[in-house]
Amino acid sequence: MKKQFILAGALLIAAASFGQKKELKKAQKAFAKKDVAEALIQIDAAEKLMGSADDDLKVDFYASKGEIYLADAGKSNYNRMKEAAEAFMMARELDVDNKNKVNIDNGIDNTRVALVNSAVGDQKTNPELAAEKLYKAFEVKRDTSDLYYAAGNMLNAKNYDKSVEYYEMLLDMGYTGIKKEYTALRIEDNVTVPFASEADRNSEMISGKYTKPSERYTESAKGDMLRSLVLIYSSQGKNDKAIKLMADARAANPNDMSLVRTEADMVYRMGDLKRYNELMQEILSSDPENPELHFNLGVAATSNGETAKAMTYYKDAIRLKPDYSSAQINLASLILGQEKGIVDEMNALGMSKEDEKKYDALSVKRQSLYTEALPYLESAYNSRKDNKELVRTLMNIYSQLSMTAKYNDFKAKLDAME
Repeated sequence: MKKQFILAGALLIAAASFGQKKELKKAQKAFAKKDVAEALIQIDAAEKLMGSADDDLKVDFYASKGEIYLADAGKSNYNRMKEAAEAFMMARELDVDNKNKVNIDNGIDNTRVALVNSAVGDQKTNPELAAEKLYKAFEVKRDTSDLYYAAGNMLNAKNYDKSVEYYEMLLDMGYTGIKKEYTALRIEDNVTVPFASEADRNSEMISGKYTKPSERYTESAKGDMLRSLVLIYSSQGKNDKAIKLMADARAANPNDMSLVRTEADMVYRMGDLKRYNELMQEILSSDPENPELHFNLGVAATSNGETAKAMTYYKDAIRLKPDYSSAQINLASLILGQEKGIVDEMNALGMSKEDEKKYDALSVKRQSLYTEALPYLESAYNSRKDNKELVRTLMNIYSQLSMTAKYNDFKAKLDAME
């Protein structure tokens, strides 16, 4: 009797196994016919029978579930994408002998692409959702670049806690974002073009449109990550944590100029203009022909009340970049800012002949300020013609300098804007 009971149990197990395989085959056949709706019904039915299945059958089931759910997700069903990702990850975990590695890896790659593409569409309107999708893409594929972009989107969404969590994960993993790029010079316009892979680059070389194949490495993202962390810590009032993080980073990478820039940004936010100027001078010595650096030093010097020094920096920025409108406007503003002192001095004069002479001299000096500032403002106007305040300032200067035709022209422009 006991032997019969054991045999009956074995038959039950065999019947259950047959039922599991049968339901799974129904789902796979429907999917092969591109009947995704029927495949969904059958795969859900099969799932209810999978509890006692062996690992090989479960691997087959989860891989099929991933394919079916991903197909049903299309381009926008994030919940389905997540379910597909979870299914493929479960298949990968159970496939200990890698019998189905190729099929599973292909499904994982497709799921990651779907998640990333869907995230791209959300970055502007819903960066937090974009970050969630990118983090799920990271989980399924373990591509650290997805985690990096997830952190950036969380920062844009002002979800600082998650952004810090992701950035700290990246730093712990030693992520730098540095990768090898395959390039070639496009003959048509003499521009160096990067390609997705060496094979893509080599294929394009055959066309005869490219020459000088080469390789290069992208810049490290470590400075950007630290900059973001410092920004978050500073905004949260965690200055001590920000300072320690920067000190450790600088000690480990003493020649990394991107970290010097990050520290400069940090101390500027903390109001330490003395240290900021020291760091900016260090950066400037490494890149003296960079107009942005001269401009930033001009801004710092202005904040510190060092007008003459600020003017020199702005002039250097304009020398290096003649159409640098921000530097032109800031320089003109500093020049015109001297007018108040002249006007105050004029108003304090009496009615004596000596005072009248001083008044006339100050009036000439005042006019010279307008003459000095005018070329910078006119140049800035060439690239900022829709700036109403710039048009108003130019109109007023033309009036002070008795440039009637110019005054009338800019008055008409201002009237049209208002």
